[in-house]
Amino acid sequence: MRCVALFRGINVGKAKRIGMADLRALFERLGYTDVRTLLNSGNVIFTPAKADPGAAARIEKAVADRLRVTSRVTVITGKEVAEAIQKNPFAKIAKDPSRLLVLVPWDSKAATELKPLLKKDWKPEALALGKRVAWLWCANGILDSPLWAEANRTLGDRGTSRNMTTMTKLLALCESPE
Repeated sequence: MRCVALFRGINVGKAKRIGMADLRALFERLGYTDVRTLLNSGNVIFTPAKADPGAAARIEKAVADRLRVTSRVTVITGKEVAEAIQKNPFAKIAKDPSRLLVLVPWDSKAATELKPLLKKDWKPEALALGKRVAWLWCANGILDSPLWAEANRTLGDRGTSRNMTTMTKLLALCESPE
Protein backbone atom coordinates (compact mmCIF):
# COMPACT_ATOMS: atom_id res chain seq x y z
CA MET A 1 0.00 0.00 0.00
CA ARG A 2 1.52 3.31 -1.10
CA CYS A 3 1.44 6.20 1.36
CA VAL A 4 2.14 9.90 1.18
CA ALA A 5 3.92 11.90 3.86
CA LEU A 6 2.99 15.59 3.76
CA PHE A 7 5.41 17.88 5.57
CA ARG A 8 4.16 21.20 6.87
CA GLY A 9 6.22 24.29 6.16
CA ILE A 10 9.52 22.95 4.86
CA ASN A 11 11.51 24.71 2.15
CA VAL A 12 9.35 27.81 2.39
CA GLY A 13 11.69 30.78 2.36
CA LYS A 14 15.04 30.18 4.06
CA ALA A 15 13.81 28.31 7.13
CA LYS A 16 13.44 24.54 7.52
CA ARG A 17 15.45 23.60 4.44
CA ILE A 18 15.63 19.92 3.54
CA GLY A 19 17.10 18.48 0.37
CA MET A 20 14.80 15.99 -1.28
CA ALA A 21 17.69 13.54 -1.79
CA ASP A 22 18.35 13.68 1.97
CA LEU A 23 14.66 13.11 2.67
CA ARG A 24 14.50 10.11 0.32
CA ALA A 25 17.60 8.61 1.93
CA LEU A 26 16.12 9.07 5.40
CA PHE A 27 12.89 7.31 4.39
CA GLU A 28 14.92 4.43 3.00
CA ARG A 29 16.92 4.20 6.27
CA LEU A 30 13.56 3.96 8.07
CA GLY A 31 12.83 0.84 6.02
CA TYR A 32 10.41 2.29 3.50
CA THR A 33 10.68 1.30 -0.15
CA ASP A 34 9.73 2.84 -3.50
CA VAL A 35 10.52 6.27 -2.04
CA ARG A 36 9.87 9.23 -4.32
CA THR A 37 9.47 12.94 -3.74
CA LEU A 38 7.35 15.49 -5.53
CA LEU A 39 8.32 19.13 -5.76
CA ASN A 40 10.60 20.65 -3.15
CA SER A 41 7.90 21.24 -0.56
CA GLY A 42 7.82 18.01 1.41
CA ASN A 43 5.75 15.45 -0.45
CA VAL A 44 7.12 11.93 -0.06
CA ILE A 45 5.52 8.88 -1.62
CA PHE A 46 6.62 5.59 -0.06
CA THR A 47 5.67 1.99 0.62
CA PRO A 48 5.82 0.64 4.18
CA ALA A 49 6.68 -3.04 4.68
CA LYS A 50 3.52 -3.42 6.79
CA ALA A 51 0.78 -1.24 8.24
CA ASP A 52 2.53 1.52 10.16
CA PRO A 53 0.09 3.59 12.26
CA GLY A 54 2.99 5.39 13.96
CA ALA A 55 4.67 6.41 10.70
CA ALA A 56 4.07 10.15 11.05
CA ALA A 57 5.61 10.33 14.53
CA ARG A 58 8.53 8.11 13.51
CA ILE A 59 9.22 10.25 10.45
CA GLU A 60 8.97 13.52 12.43
CA LYS A 61 11.43 12.23 15.02
CA ALA A 62 13.89 10.94 12.41
CA VAL A 63 13.83 14.23 10.50
CA ALA A 64 14.41 16.18 13.72
CA ASP A 65 17.20 13.85 14.91
CA ARG A 66 19.03 13.31 11.65
CA LEU A 67 18.27 16.37 9.55
CA ARG A 68 17.85 18.85 12.43
CA VAL A 69 14.53 20.17 11.11
CA THR A 70 11.25 20.10 13.02
CA SER A 71 8.15 19.81 10.92
CA ARG A 72 4.72 18.29 11.48
CA VAL A 73 4.11 15.30 9.20
CA THR A 74 0.75 13.95 8.12
CA VAL A 75 0.62 10.52 6.48
CA ILE A 76 -2.25 9.49 4.23
CA THR A 77 -2.69 6.45 2.03
CA GLY A 78 -2.76 6.51 -1.73
CA LYS A 79 -6.39 5.42 -1.45
CA GLU A 80 -7.15 8.51 0.65
CA VAL A 81 -5.47 10.71 -1.96
CA ALA A 82 -7.64 9.10 -4.65
CA GLU A 83 -10.80 9.64 -2.58
CA ALA A 84 -9.90 13.30 -1.99
CA ILE A 85 -9.75 13.78 -5.75
CA GLN A 86 -12.75 11.62 -6.69
CA LYS A 87 -15.07 13.01 -4.00
CA ASN A 88 -14.15 16.65 -4.65
CA PRO A 89 -17.45 18.49 -4.10
CA PHE A 90 -16.25 21.58 -5.97
CA ALA A 91 -15.28 19.97 -9.27
CA LYS A 92 -17.94 21.96 -11.15
CA ILE A 93 -17.07 25.38 -9.73
CA ALA A 94 -13.33 25.11 -9.07
CA LYS A 95 -11.96 25.60 -12.56
CA ASP A 96 -8.47 26.61 -11.37
CA PRO A 97 -6.98 23.64 -9.49
CA SER A 98 -4.28 25.86 -7.96
CA ARG A 99 -7.04 27.63 -5.97
CA LEU A 100 -8.66 24.46 -4.70
CA LEU A 101 -6.95 23.26 -1.54
CA VAL A 102 -7.18 19.82 -0.02
CA LEU A 103 -6.56 20.30 3.69
CA VAL A 104 -5.43 17.17 5.51
CA PRO A 105 -5.86 17.43 9.29
CA TRP A 106 -3.26 15.66 11.39
CA ASP A 107 -5.88 13.62 13.23
CA SER A 108 -9.66 13.24 13.61
CA LYS A 109 -9.78 15.61 16.61
CA ALA A 110 -8.27 18.40 14.54
CA ALA A 111 -10.73 17.65 11.74
CA THR A 112 -13.72 18.18 14.04
CA GLU A 113 -12.43 21.65 14.89
CA LEU A 114 -13.18 22.70 11.31
CA LYS A 115 -16.92 21.96 11.64
CA PRO A 116 -17.86 25.40 13.05
CA LEU A 117 -16.44 26.98 9.88
CA LEU A 118 -19.25 25.33 7.90
CA LYS A 119 -21.77 27.69 9.53
CA LYS A 120 -20.23 30.81 8.00
CA ASP A 121 -21.04 32.09 4.52
CA TRP A 122 -17.71 32.22 2.70
CA LYS A 123 -18.99 33.23 -0.77
CA PRO A 124 -17.46 33.31 -3.30
CA GLU A 125 -15.32 30.79 -1.44
CA ALA A 126 -16.56 27.42 -0.24
CA LEU A 127 -15.71 24.78 2.35
CA ALA A 128 -16.65 21.11 2.53
CA LEU A 129 -15.58 18.42 4.98
CA GLY A 130 -14.98 14.81 4.07
CA LYS A 131 -14.09 11.77 6.10
CA ARG A 132 -10.31 12.42 5.95
CA VAL A 133 -9.89 15.80 4.24
CA ALA A 134 -11.46 19.22 3.84
CA TRP A 135 -11.78 21.04 0.53
CA LEU A 136 -11.33 24.80 0.40
CA TRP A 137 -12.26 26.64 -2.77
CA CYS A 138 -10.30 29.91 -2.62
CA ALA A 139 -11.96 31.72 -5.51
CA ASN A 140 -9.69 34.78 -5.42
CA GLY A 141 -6.48 32.92 -4.70
CA ILE A 142 -4.97 31.48 -1.58
CA LEU A 143 -3.12 34.59 -0.48
CA ASP A 144 -6.35 36.62 -0.44
CA SER A 145 -8.53 33.93 1.09
CA PRO A 146 -10.30 34.62 4.38
CA LEU A 147 -11.41 30.96 4.39
CA TRP A 148 -7.85 29.66 4.15
CA ALA A 149 -6.69 32.13 6.80
CA GLU A 150 -9.40 30.96 9.22
CA ALA A 151 -8.86 27.25 8.54
CA ASN A 152 -5.12 27.71 9.01
CA ARG A 153 -5.68 29.65 12.24
CA THR A 154 -8.06 26.95 13.50
CA LEU A 155 -5.72 24.03 12.88
CA GLY A 156 -2.32 25.65 13.23
CA ASP A 157 0.32 23.02 12.57
CA ARG A 158 -2.17 20.17 13.06
CA GLY A 159 -2.89 20.00 9.37
CA THR A 160 -1.37 20.80 6.02
CA SER A 161 -2.76 21.43 2.58
CA ARG A 162 -1.92 20.88 -1.04
CA ASN A 163 -3.67 22.26 -4.07
CA MET A 164 -5.58 19.94 -6.35
CA THR A 165 -2.83 20.05 -8.98
CA THR A 166 -0.34 18.66 -6.47
CA MET A 167 -2.82 16.07 -5.17
CA THR A 168 -3.36 14.83 -8.73
CA LYS A 169 0.41 14.49 -9.23
CA LEU A 170 0.72 12.65 -5.89
CA LEU A 171 -1.97 10.21 -6.98
CA ALA A 172 -0.20 9.57 -10.28
CA LEU A 173 3.00 8.73 -8.37
CA CYS A 174 1.09 6.48 -5.97
CA GLU A 175 -0.39 4.57 -8.88
CA SER A 176 2.72 4.33 -11.06
CA PRO A 177 5.33 1.62 -10.74
CA GLU A 178 8.74 2.86 -9.65
